[in-house]
Amino acid sequence: MHKEFDTGLVWLRRDLRPHDNAALCAALQCCKQVHCAFVFDRAILDSLPRADRRVEFIRESLVALDVQLRQLAGKPQAGLIVCHGFATTALPALAVELGADAVFAAHDYEPQAIERDAMVRDALQAYGIRLITVKDHVIFERHEVLTQMGKPYGVFTPYLRAWLSRLGDQAPLHYDCEPHASALADRPAAHAKAVPELKSLGFVPTNLCALGIVPGTVGANALVDNFWERMDHYDERRNYPSVKGPSYLSVHLRFGTVSIRQLVGLALQRKLSGSVGASIWLAELVWRDFYFQVLANFPHVSNAAFKPEYDRIVWEEGDLAQSLLTAWCQGLTGYPLVDAAMAQLNQTGYMHNRLRMVVGSFLVKHLGLDWRWGERYFAEQLNDFDLAANNGGWQWVSSSGCDAQPYFRIFNPITQSEKFDAEGKFIRRYVPQLAGLSAKHIHAPWLARPADLASAGVQLGENYPLPIVDHAQARARTLARYAVVRKTL
Repeated sequence: MHKEFDTGLVWLRRDLRPHDNAALCAALQCCKQVHCAFVFDRAILDSLPRADRRVEFIRESLVALDVQLRQLAGKPQAGLIVCHGFATTALPALAVELGADAVFAAHDYEPQAIERDAMVRDALQAYGIRLITVKDHVIFERHEVLTQMGKPYGVFTPYLRAWLSRLGDQAPLHYDCEPHASALADRPAAHAKAVPELKSLGFVPTNLCALGIVPGTVGANALVDNFWERMDHYDERRNYPSVKGPSYLSVHLRFGTVSIRQLVGLALQRKLSGSVGASIWLAELVWRDFYFQVLANFPHVSNAAFKPEYDRIVWEEGDLAQSLLTAWCQGLTGYPLVDAAMAQLNQTGYMHNRLRMVVGSFLVKHLGLDWRWGERYFAEQLNDFDLAANNGGWQWVSSSGCDAQPYFRIFNPITQSEKFDAEGKFIRRYVPQLAGLSAKHIHAPWLARPADLASAGVQLGENYPLPIVDHAQARARTLARYAVVRKTL
């Protein structure tokens, strides 16, 4: 079979798997020999803390991927080339060194990534090398699902209907790399090295292993198998943080150690058999596509409100605002569910989706702080941080985004706690100083009798803070704050 290129280079970014990989499959089909590379991009890494679970997750996933590529090729000399430098210079230099005719990569939709890819494209072009990008980490991208007027959607429910209609009853295409795997080339001697250790990248180990997070496709497949047994109950269990309800696959989706096409195919299969849980989970996967198309079509959302009128809101500033932010970040707000959620985030890099809404609403509508402050903190802490989803979620709670909650809807952290952690199991796990309180008092300790607090060993203002804000007063201030928006609606 005639192949268009002699040598191809696959630039892996957020698709760290050898199977169902669109860029790898395209390169194997088009090139006589194919190299695979990953760049630890200093443009990203240099700004991160030296202990970062995401870097460790990537590093361990690359170790596994290196082995898998050699197995796929059937050649011990094949494998992954790993560079550490600025991608805008390191990747073109590697392509030239390898004599590549084309570089293959998956589309990225984030503004900084688009700028990076444009610089790489220009650098490659100077050497006569093509950059070919393909869709991989969404089902439908930028302009593939549009309104009848040919415009991008700004409301989720009609988008969901259109998305499901376009998908139909057939599972998404699977990119099979095995038939052409013999094209995987031996690594040149200069690059036949093991994946760099964290230390050589300037990082130190985290608690990733202790948390039981297994990187790579092995970890992803184990979670898929486990969730397959629980998927039918997703609708019943997904809102309760002390229950094993979610799939926990978000970090694997973020770095592509699992294919979104595989997950949609599994959800669709169960949905068609009548599973309500699978139907709800599929809709959650569609939310992911929705936020990617929002970012791609409305890039201004990365630093401004989707609805421009919401940028007129005046947020709290100054020393008091900073002290409120610190209390929120450290889980010292005096509202147990909020504090437990922030403790979970700080200790594990994960936060249950229901709690992301609760703590986000609390920051914006109880403390009166700019949603971008919370967005930034989540970006630093979340293992599964993804600009599109993180931004979409924060704009949702601040009522400034697509299909957002109405500005007058303000989560009450006490009733949310009573509803979704009724027995206080989650709170007791992450705020152990409240563990002795009864289910009646654990949601709002300041309402408990002094005798009940004393018998539980709780000293408000000492080993657990008093509430930093009153719910009723905060609600009134928020409605006044959002009045500038109400006048334009």
